[in-house]
Amino acid sequence: MKRKPVDISSFQHLYPFTSHYIDLSGLRYHYIDEGQGEPIVMVHGNPTWSFYYRKLIKVLSKRYRSIAPDHIGCGLSDKPGVTEYDYSLHSRIDDLDNLIGTLLSDEKITLILHDWGGMIGMAYALRHPEKICRLVVMNTAAFLPPSAKRIPLRLSVIRRSGPLAALAVLGFNIFAKGALYMASKKGLSAEVKRGLTAPYNCWKNRMATLKFVQDIPLVEKDPSYRLVKQVDDQLQTLSELPMLICWGKHDFVFDQDYLSEWQRRFPAAEVHCFPDAGHYVLEDVPEKIIPLTQDFLNQHPL
Repeated sequence: MKRKPVDISSFQHLYPFTSHYIDLSGLRYHYIDEGQGEPIVMVHGNPTWSFYYRKLIKVLSKRYRSIAPDHIGCGLSDKPGVTEYDYSLHSRIDDLDNLIGTLLSDEKITLILHDWGGMIGMAYALRHPEKICRLVVMNTAAFLPPSAKRIPLRLSVIRRSGPLAALAVLGFNIFAKGALYMASKKGLSAEVKRGLTAPYNCWKNRMATLKFVQDIPLVEKDPSYRLVKQVDDQLQTLSELPMLICWGKHDFVFDQDYLSEWQRRFPAAEVHCFPDAGHYVLEDVPEKIIPLTQDFLNQHPL
């Protein structure tokens, strides 16, 4: 079964950016790097990619250097098999560390985080707290599920059902396609749907969408549990950083309990909860989030 190239021609007007790559042990790690000024790094989750941040990039790059990578297996980055890349949380953090170290070795940065990008980005921030000046989080987590909360059944099934999960996610692309209808409260246009799912256009290109879910740690024996527990335990050391929280109320995973946990850990955070938005909050209410982000950056200068 051949791996198909990713075709962005049908939605390139929505994503009119120059592609850049760094080499990670022979794998091409794709990123967008637009504009000049203070650097902002935007970290996506699963099953999105840098396309998710396109509207923020277009506006913020007029004043800031706006960088948005694609995790390995996602977006326009290489999509290796499991023998070439382990698809673990630790590797995701190392990849981001490598990118930022290569591009921004001497500069403070602002992180914008969504979905599992929150865990990846906050783990990086704990490695390098001296580099972080501001945080913007959207429907994400950087801690174990609050109050022993269970993950939704649909994620649990994918996480544990072995060959059946592989067939559903790799063969039928149910995770990326399902998110198109479950993650947006307002609904997505046809071209945005094409943009969000374009990288996952064949069996071999969908490995990351499966492995992200399978790597969710819930119990101590899970491979990434110890690392997530370390982030959970140390997160309060970042609580003095300026933080903006933009939250879609209708999120079947990162619900109000997760928002409350962020507020408990970051009591000084500026919080905006949108009743007309879902998990893809930046797709649902960009006209609200973008000016809030601009104001937040202005109110907390370096």
